[in-house]
Amino acid sequence: MVDNSLSPHGGKLVERVLPPAQAAHVTHGLPAIPIRDQIARECLGIAYGFFSPLEGFLGAADLRSVTAEMRLANGYVWSMPIVFDLAEEEIKRFGVKEGKTVLLLYQDQPYATLEVEEVYSYDKEALARQVYGTSDERHPGVRRTYSYKDRFVGGKVNLLRPLVVHPPFTPFWYTPRELRAEIARRGWKRVVAHQTRNVPHTGHEWLMKGAYFAANADGILVSAVIGEKRPGDYIDEAIVLAHDRLRETGYFRPEIHLTSILLWDMRYAGPREAVFHALVRKNLGCTHHMFGRDHAGVGTYYSPYAAHEVFAQLPDLGIQPVLAREWYYCPLCAGIASEELCGHKEQAQQFSGTLIRGILQDGVKPTRLIFRPEVFDVVMECAERYGFGSAFVAERYLRDRNPVFSLASKEVSRPSP
Repeated sequence: MVDNSLSPHGGKLVERVLPPAQAAHVTHGLPAIPIRDQIARECLGIAYGFFSPLEGFLGAADLRSVTAEMRLANGYVWSMPIVFDLAEEEIKRFGVKEGKTVLLLYQDQPYATLEVEEVYSYDKEALARQVYGTSDERHPGVRRTYSYKDRFVGGKVNLLRPLVVHPPFTPFWYTPRELRAEIARRGWKRVVAHQTRNVPHTGHEWLMKGAYFAANADGILVSAVIGEKRPGDYIDEAIVLAHDRLRETGYFRPEIHLTSILLWDMRYAGPREAVFHALVRKNLGCTHHMFGRDHAGVGTYYSPYAAHEVFAQLPDLGIQPVLAREWYYCPLCAGIASEELCGHKEQAQQFSGTLIRGILQDGVKPTRLIFRPEVFDVVMECAERYGFGSAFVAERYLRDRNPVFSLASKEVSRPSP
């Protein structure tokens, strides 16, 4: 059997970034369509190969197959719709037609081209129900689906401009090709991914170390999701810098720990998004991916271990899930335990989000059992420097924060991490 564990999904890493000299000539005379942040991030995911084997936004046949069977029309497993929506009025105004190319504008600058292959209608409620298992608008993914415009436009994407990724995110931005090169440079053969949208308490640290042992790994890739934020979320800067502080202060050896960012807007699609996360991290060069309780879930829309169960229904994806059950710290056992392991649940220390949030809001340094003091310190520093006094997203942060990236006027190189 051929070992394809480090192969990109589909066997080839998609790269659709035009050289500057070519990009300067392809935009002449094209109708220009402004795009929102979500679409801009998804253009990056396509063009740099995070979403391999996708080369563009889905057409109707692929969308039907993805929603019904979690596969592209060509048979490759793919679980999340990556779609470009336009209003009927915009389609007419910009002359969007099959066989034409349009220019996508972001931050009022030429950003990408979209080679229009198909313009088609869809049923919002059916799409939401198939992807999220519900049509309830309280689900954030359903709400996003209902906000889409009248039609979808399928076609290939070409990125025109390199990015400037702003501090403090600069050293953590890797394209799939760059990250694969870094993994090779480190000599890692077995790499376990840790998906995160949180600052790390000791429970997260133990999960990463457990996954490292379970995968018999050479390295841990912390892949922090940076995208659309809601009030009450952790600020992005605190998430990334707190995870990197675990490496800086020796809780993980530098040789086995690497923090990176993924530009993606969470859909909270439970098991479907778990599959998507696995495929993206496969494209980054990971061989294993850790999945805990309620991975990518929200509310009670999915069973606690739906993200575990979905992988039993799929073929070998070339990346192995590492499945972590619910656990707690037992002071009587002086270690990690669960209901199945010991009978001390009443004395257990649960690492609940409410507990951690209260600690950070109070600003009182907790015991080392809950938070590494160095991690707590960097979160407090980020609150003052980046979060306007809070480690959690507020309206001012959404309005006034420094953007994660902007567009370069010419080719740029980023500093080494």
